[in-house]
Amino acid sequence: MRAHDGRRTMSMQLLVDADVDADVFALRPDYRALLITVEGITPGPSDGASEAMLVSAETSARALIGDGAIDDIPQVASWREAYRAFGAKPQRTRHSLEALLRRVAAGLPRVNRLTDIYNAISVTHLIPIGGEDLSRYAGAPRLIRATGSEPFDTMASGEDVIEHPEPGEVVWCDDAGVTCRRWNWRQARRTALREDTTSALFILDALDPMSDEELGRAGQELIEAVGRLGDDVVIEQRLIRA
Repeated sequence: MRAHDGRRTMSMQLLVDADVDADVFALRPDYRALLITVEGITPGPSDGASEAMLVSAETSARALIGDGAIDDIPQVASWREAYRAFGAKPQRTRHSLEALLRRVAAGLPRVNRLTDIYNAISVTHLIPIGGEDLSRYAGAPRLIRATGSEPFDTMASGEDVIEHPEPGEVVWCDDAGVTCRRWNWRQARRTALREDTTSALFILDALDPMSDEELGRAGQELIEAVGRLGDDVVIEQRLIRA
């Protein structure tokens, strides 16, 4: 078996094993998760292409927001409602799409090439997107209602700490612990994308009013962008729905 085929087999198995718990769909039957794995990335820092995507995203978002309230954007409001459904306070812990939109006025963050790409697509298509270093994953991704015992590695006051989600909180996790708290609020340090990342998992979280067609367009733009990041990139995807 060629290395190319081996990578594809492993990515496909991870996607097959990925799961969204029925308790999550009970909260939001309209939820869909588009999972995209990318192998064979040539690592690197932010570059001209990722910068151009961020600038374009900032321009479109400023035009959309205008003098209006970010809270009134239908996609933002839908995720706020989802947060309330599992007990989170969206005004205190904002979902990732809202957090990015609130930074547009001053400029979106510049982090690294992979993160810049998915943040730009998140803002352009009004969808929360998470990016994970696939090589640091332990098992397949699962979206569950937490028991409260799952470990989540993060930082507090400049120190490494292990926190735990609230019971009933919606979290992405793998066999080693939580990879993202409150659906798409804060990612763990363990699986964060880095400048030396060569394989990645992207999770696109969709709720109504986003249609399947709009979700597909966001996913296709991401695939095209990361597909240019290496000479032998292998990309697989899976849509999970109720």
